[in-house]
Amino acid sequence: MGNEASYPTEMCSHFNHDEIKRLSKRFKKLDLDCSGSLSVDEFLSLPELRQNPLVQRVIDVFDTDGNGEVDFEEFVVGTSQFSVRGDEEQKLRFAFSIYDMDKDGYISNGELFQVLKMMVGNNLQDWQLQQIVDKTIIILDRDGDGRISFEEFSAVVGNLEVHKKLVVIV
Repeated sequence: MGNEASYPTEMCSHFNHDEIKRLSKRFKKLDLDCSGSLSVDEFLSLPELRQNPLVQRVIDVFDTDGNGEVDFEEFVVGTSQFSVRGDEEQKLRFAFSIYDMDKDGYISNGELFQVLKMMVGNNLQDWQLQQIVDKTIIILDRDGDGRISFEEFSAVVGNLEVHKKLVVIV
């Protein structure tokens, strides 16, 4: 896992040294098997995350090397997006990336359906959810390409001030 002092400052530009030390302690507590990385099960050991239907998506976004686990550097960089010093665009990009499952820079009809399905579970029938997805795409897709770009997403979600809710105190 390495020493938190050994990471370059650009990696954790939104955190000061004391915050990095606190993140390191939290990471080590979560790393139940002392492997130097966090698995889905280790994340789910936090009671506040157990019931969150999007935990797997957040882990997928944090896991930049795609190995299925989050190492300390990925943890710091991922958590940094929620810093009170993080900027609005960075927070909006994080929210966008939850939906952009294939990381192609767009939210497709299928991706929106999958993420919303995670959130609503079986509370809606698939045909009802598909109607919501289709209508959402029609409303947000300003250039008519059948998908939602970051700019189209930001134009709507940015006005909701979601970035103000995506904050964690370290």
